[in-house]
Amino acid sequence: MEYINRHLENKVMSLSKSYSAILVTGPRQSGKTTMLKNLAEKENIGREYVSLDDLTAREMAKNDPAMFMQLHKPPVLIDEIQFAPELFTYIKIHIDKYHNPGDFWMTGSQIFRLMQGVSESLAGRVALLHMSPLSAREIDGRDPLPFTTDFETLVSESKNIKPVSTPEIFEKLWRGSMPGIVSGNFDDRDIYYSSYISTYIERDVRELSGTIDALKFNRFVTSVAARSAQMLNFTALAEDADIDIQTAKSWTNILETLGIIFLLHPYSNNVLKRTIKTPKVYFYDTGLVCYLTKWSSPVIAESGAMNGALLENYTVSEIMKSYQNAGLEPYLYYYRDRDAKEIDVIMEGDGKLCPLEIKKTATPDKRIVKTFGVIDKAPLKIGTSAVLCMAEQLGAFDKNNLIVPIWMI
Repeated sequence: MEYINRHLENKVMSLSKSYSAILVTGPRQSGKTTMLKNLAEKENIGREYVSLDDLTAREMAKNDPAMFMQLHKPPVLIDEIQFAPELFTYIKIHIDKYHNPGDFWMTGSQIFRLMQGVSESLAGRVALLHMSPLSAREIDGRDPLPFTTDFETLVSESKNIKPVSTPEIFEKLWRGSMPGIVSGNFDDRDIYYSSYISTYIERDVRELSGTIDALKFNRFVTSVAARSAQMLNFTALAEDADIDIQTAKSWTNILETLGIIFLLHPYSNNVLKRTIKTPKVYFYDTGLVCYLTKWSSPVIAESGAMNGALLENYTVSEIMKSYQNAGLEPYLYYYRDRDAKEIDVIMEGDGKLCPLEIKKTATPDKRIVKTFGVIDKAPLKIGTSAVLCMAEQLGAFDKNNLIVPIWMI
């Protein structure tokens, strides 16, 4: 199996020089352990590896964390740390006593801030990184770069990237971005995703919520996938899966905790009072969406009823990954008001708001950018906006409104 270099590698190594503990979270099978084991080999300092997926190791970590720490001395890589949050206090004690950079590398298949029962004992002592499935930039072997609408940066980028056609983008989004599939380790994508859901997602949901009805849960995840890039509607999700609204909310929260989905919250402030409060839902991996919603090929997905939503999900997740892979917190929102005026994505940074619209067209209409005026009243300055689309090359309506091909993200 070919190893694909991950953008987080340099970040892990640089943070290891100043932080005693590093925690890489993200969905299962996204490549966290593979990356850290690969880096540990290069480090060549004899870092021990222990996985809490191993029930014997897990039991000791939970019931006798002091003994666990004696057995597995730093430098150590602890896999699936969420199974034994009891270890955090002992790791804190060790860090406060020795202050050795790079002592603890950890992975977790739950997002740290959403982990239940995690003591805040490591606050300020642990560097938190999030690893999603592979980004298009990683698959293509390009350098990490958080997406920006800075024209100079985009011009220099456009010289180094080979344009990608619409069918090729749909091939990528249909195949998905899980390392097991991209690296050619699993030939049958359908079997991969089917076992991924039953082996990992269902099992981890049980860990977090006790018993679940696997059939209902499967219907629920499929219903969420059918609504990707749309506003969350718990009533509709509950009806589809034949569950109550509270369970729908709880399962949505669990999918977010497991790093399967993420929510884009609406941008609002005191001035923009007419905004809607409901978040939109996206999957980190569009291959999983295509599998769940039963698009049998990239060609059918491209011509099917969900093509716009699939492309939007792919684009937003690529922007999200571009920030996470640089170790940065992405400040991404969307806008929708009661007059149904909508902006797909708003990027906030450096005191500016940069609105983005996503369109499955090669020749976008300039009228699209008129909507961006709805956030003029916001306290922050409006930065350079962009229509992200299937154009063959970088272009612009004017100096404030760019036309950016989706393959450039």
